[in-house]
Amino acid sequence: MKSDDINTLIKHRLDQAQTALDDAKFLCEGKRSSQSIVNRAYYAMFYAALALLQKIGMVPSKHTGVISLFDTEFVIKGMFTKELSKDFHKLFEMRQVSDYKSSDEITEKQAEDAIKRAVSFVESIINYIESDNSSS
Repeated sequence: MKSDDINTLIKHRLDQAQTALDDAKFLCEGKRSSQSIVNRAYYAMFYAALALLQKIGMVPSKHTGVISLFDTEFVIKGMFTKELSKDFHKLFEMRQVSDYKSSDEITEKQAEDAIKRAVSFVESIINYIESDNSSS
């Protein structure tokens, strides 16, 4: 894939991440379902991670693969904190519970916390990509 095509795809993924974050905030402000808020917050993180992985040419097809590569290629190598990894894992688990286990309820407070974690995650990735682009 050409460099311009990769950059276009990275921008697209970051736009998707921002849209998902905006959706999560909108849902939260409207007192909508915590399940939907967590879903959108998680997907903001997921799309941002896809953008990051696209930079290194490694884009797995499964969510667990994206999380694993984020950890091995960026957290273990010290580019991102373990805290961001924990947040990514936590929101993945919360989304799994809220989407697939009808008996476990996600609270409004948990949904608000999910947004905060997603904002921090997405901002960190955007900052990393922007600083990496400026040094290239």
